[in-house]
Amino acid sequence: MSEAMKPVKRSKLRVWLGTRYYRFKRYMEWYLGEDKIAGTRSCDLLPHVISEHQSPLLRQLKDVDMWLQHNKITNLKLAIARIDGLILQPGETFSFWRGVGKPSRRKGYVDGMVLHYGKFKHGVGGGLCQLTNLLYWMALHSPLEIRERHRHSYDVFPDSGRTQPFGSGATCSYNYLDLKLYNPSDEPVQLHVFLNHENLVGELRAASPSLYRYEVYEREHRITREYWGGHIRHNLIYRRVYNLDAELIEDCYITENHALMMYEPLLEAGDIPRSE
Repeated sequence: MSEAMKPVKRSKLRVWLGTRYYRFKRYMEWYLGEDKIAGTRSCDLLPHVISEHQSPLLRQLKDVDMWLQHNKITNLKLAIARIDGLILQPGETFSFWRGVGKPSRRKGYVDGMVLHYGKFKHGVGGGLCQLTNLLYWMALHSPLEIRERHRHSYDVFPDSGRTQPFGSGATCSYNYLDLKLYNPSDEPVQLHVFLNHENLVGELRAASPSLYRYEVYEREHRITREYWGGHIRHNLIYRRVYNLDAELIEDCYITENHALMMYEPLLEAGDIPRSE
């Protein structure tokens, strides 16, 4: 795994061709696939919040111009307008890109920050990963099943103020890196996403109160120094599920993460575990 993550410089032509191939493959999946995609939206909110989360809209990031973060807010507003109030009926699947559609200037999207091979650039619709990060984290704290999620391949920012385990987000790129959530329960789940003055805010709502409490945590966190000079960060994400009597009913593996670090850790060479 570590050797496979050694940075590979691909030509612009190869990147262009690869993007077109995977987008075409995804379109074929949309047209021929058997997923029942959620498409009904309602302004009437279901009464009970079963999962909620928020994240700041503006953060001062090293070497990132703030105008990209302000533009991100414009992009988030447009995307939210397409999925807020969406209802996942039992047996239905939420697809982020089927719901949001392709970001374009014609639709009002502007240049925002895009991570590209561990570096920053600007691109139309940049910043929407903040929305997929939020939706994924809420889904981990709900009965929804994660049918598709793509991890961030690069660890770009140090852990200053981190409140969630490393690797608990979900990256996105139209349309081949999607986030898909499936509703296996016997009642509908509704997405409610909005902006306030400072935060992107999300809720998963249902007709009945949640019967469970969820705790997402990491195991086996470590940083390895590779023979080619870089560092790779690893961990496993697990989830504990408790009933209303605080009894543990499930402790299960969710996913694993491996990300190339784009900053120098203040560590000695070799595998250095971090206590949980």
